[in-house]
Formats: sequence, C-alpha cells, structure tokens
Amino acid sequence: MENLPTDHFVKSMQFTARTHRDVYAAIDPTQAALSQKGKVVIITGASQGIGARGFVPSFAAAGPKAIVLVARSADKLQEVADDIAKSHPNVETLVVPTDIGDPASVTTLFEKVKQKYGHADVLVNNAAVFKEEQPVKDVDQQTWWDEMSINIRGTFLATQQFLKLLPSPETPAKIITLTTGAAYQVFPGLSAYGLSKLAVLELMAYVAIENPNVVATALHPGVVMTDMVKDMFRKFALDKPELVGGIGVWLAGWEGPDRSFLSGRFVASNWDVEDLVGRKEEILQKELLKMDLNAKLGAEQFE
Repeated sequence: MENLPTDHFVKSMQFTARTHRDVYAAIDPTQAALSQKGKVVIITGASQGIGARGFVPSFAAAGPKAIVLVARSADKLQEVADDIAKSHPNVETLVVPTDIGDPASVTTLFEKVKQKYGHADVLVNNAAVFKEEQPVKDVDQQTWWDEMSINIRGTFLATQQFLKLLPSPETPAKIITLTTGAAYQVFPGLSAYGLSKLAVLELMAYVAIENPNVVATALHPGVVMTDMVKDMFRKFALDKPELVGGIGVWLAGWEGPDRSFLSGRFVASNWDVEDLVGRKEEILQKELLKMDLNAKLGAEQFE
C-alpha cells in the first residue's frame, strides 16, 4: 500500500471519464435544482465524521424543512444542531439521541419523527463502526459480531422504520446508505467491516425492487479523513466530506435528471454525476453497478 499513489483508489475504481475529490458545480447543494424545500431528512451518524462534516451541512444548504439528527451522543448532536441554527436558521432540526442497533431505540426515533412531521422524505444511513483489523482466525468473536450487528442491523432497523412510516406505497422517498469499496474488494483483516458493508449494499437492492416508489442507493464515500480511517488508508484520505455530502444531496434530488436508474446500485462519490447520467442506458441494459458472480452461468451454455 505504501508504494501506491494517493489517487490509487480513485483511478482503480474509476467508472466515469471525470472524477472528483471535492464538491463541484453539478452537486453544489446551494443550487435551486437540488432544493430539498419542504422535505424532512434523517441523517444517522450525524454527530461526527462524514455525517457532521459532509451530509448535515450539505443537506442544510439545500434548504429542507427539517433535518433529524441521529447518533448516540446528545451533546455532540446538539453542537451540530447549533451550527445549523447559525448557518441556516430557516432549517429546523430535531435532535434524537439513538442507539441505532437497538430496536426499541430506533422505534422511539421514528415515533418522534411521526409525531412531529408525519413521515420523513430522505434517509441517510451513515452510522457505522469500523473497529476490528485482525485476520478471521485471530479476531475476537464478540467484537467481530458486534461490528457486523451494528452496521447491518442498525441500517436495517432504520430503513424498515423509515419505509413503514411512508403514508402510502406510492409516496416517493430517497434512501442513501453508506457502503465501501471493501464491500467487494478483499482487504486482509477487515472482514467484519467489508462483509457488513456488502450486506447493506445488497439491502438497498432488495429495497429498490420491493419499493418502486423509493430510490435506494448504496454510496461509497471514497476515502475521507475521519477517526474511522485505518493507518494503511490515511495517505489516500484526500476526498473531502463536502464531496460526499454533495453527492448525497444529488442522489436525493427531486428535480432534474432521473436518478431512479441508480436505485439498488453502487455509486462512488468520486464519479461525476453528469457522466453517470450519460451512461444511464448502458447501466440499465448491462445491469451494471450491482453485485454478481464473475462467471457465465446457465444450462444453455452446455447445450
């Protein structure tokens, strides 16, 4: 890893002709085309990292009715809410300290959303933990399972409650769930994190096919410098949180180009969204950006 260039993961995962590591015009959340006016946005993991520095300020800039801030720490969430009150005083915030892996806690979260807003329009599944860095044979069993449980169960619980709260099967909604390149690339020692992010990637595929009214996308944030970045990835952590936030706002957009073709699919923050739209027909026809076995299957090949 030490001999790789700092843009290795950008180029090795490149799907569009243009790539980015910072916010750019097409995903600038302040533009009218990306307005979230009148919408209610729930952001988990909103107290720090990409949540606090990327998704929250970007969605606030898009001018929603309200942002529901979700994480375990009430104090840190309140600090984020205070920042929004200063920078975007017209955006309401609802601070709901929540243990995302606890069904009762998540139920309480959505009961509060229902009481105040009826339902939410956008869910950003950003909360996750990334602790273990040991081979499968050496990793502590309980720690491995706890990481899997928080990342998978927490995303499932929030997604399920969000869907249940929608007024009807026709109500449009957006879900953005954080995944990673480690969901399909194997990095030794990262089995719990990689497998959990593969699971939530596939969860979005199920949500997409079961709920035609919902655009559910799995978003790889690139490599952003946060407390979760492991030492071996630090030199690559040059992607800006504003890039990830801007992509999130674009994926949750209600006007402009169709995003539904990305529902149930993998998207990387480094990819140019206009180039993605330009490849729409190819993506749909070839079933790109979905998990599959790298093999030719079917009895017809032997006939």
